[in-house]
Amino acid sequence: MTTIRPIAVTGATGVLGGYVASDLAERGVAQRLLVRTPTKAPQLPDSTVHQFSYSDQAAATAALDGVDVLFMVSASESAARLDQHRSFIDAAAAAGEKHIVYTSFAAAAPDATFTLARDHYVTEEYIKASGMDWTFLRDGFYIDFMEALVGDDGVIRGPAGKGRASIVARADVARTAAAVLLDPAPHAGRTYDLTGPEALTLDQVADTISRVRGRTVTFHDESINEAYQSRAGFGAPQWQVDAWVTTYTAIASNIMAPVSGDIETITGTAPMNLETYLRGNPH
Repeated sequence: MTTIRPIAVTGATGVLGGYVASDLAERGVAQRLLVRTPTKAPQLPDSTVHQFSYSDQAAATAALDGVDVLFMVSASESAARLDQHRSFIDAAAAAGEKHIVYTSFAAAAPDATFTLARDHYVTEEYIKASGMDWTFLRDGFYIDFMEALVGDDGVIRGPAGKGRASIVARADVARTAAAVLLDPAPHAGRTYDLTGPEALTLDQVADTISRVRGRTVTFHDESINEAYQSRAGFGAPQWQVDAWVTTYTAIASNIMAPVSGDIETITGTAPMNLETYLRGNPH
């Protein structure tokens, strides 16, 4: 382990950041937990809690002062997310941060099919230009999220066709992030694709959920027009509806189908598949 000073972890009140913080705590690593609501922060040994927001540069700079390595979970999805990311990255640079480990997204690109992956590309480029060392963890759609796609009628609906995605468990992303944070130098300037061990169609996702949960789940391949119409009644802003629909069109494009061995290479343990996750999380 080369890290001596505390590691800063954002998003510790969320699932992914919480997993990372718990993993580091179990290894006896000192941390600074940067959270919006301190009362919700986990109580972990050798950790201090610091209130901040991505857009509050002063608070972020103060919280990061004296820290070398930062785990940056992307901010909540919003129209202002890119501005929040830029503000926070500027704060990290001002605080003298040396290395940012950022949770990006699979196939991040300026013209990515999944619209939110475009935000991740811009964020990556901004971090690169900051002068700090960086490591990007590009994960795809979460295994944990698959059951949330199932409607009350037991149907997953979206224009995904026969496309495949190598979905990944947040727990596997977190333990990979922890390994990088513990010894960041060998990972400087590296972009990793964090995937599960198999690429599934949504028909296969539905079949697996059906088999494990003992209920009937199916997939309905909507047209793009049907997808927009079926989501129009939620009153969401256009950017969010676009993100919802392109979740499925990105799967249809097979851009997230490739399976990577990066998780096993970094951690020494292969990631879990959908069935293993479901059986290990019965509720």
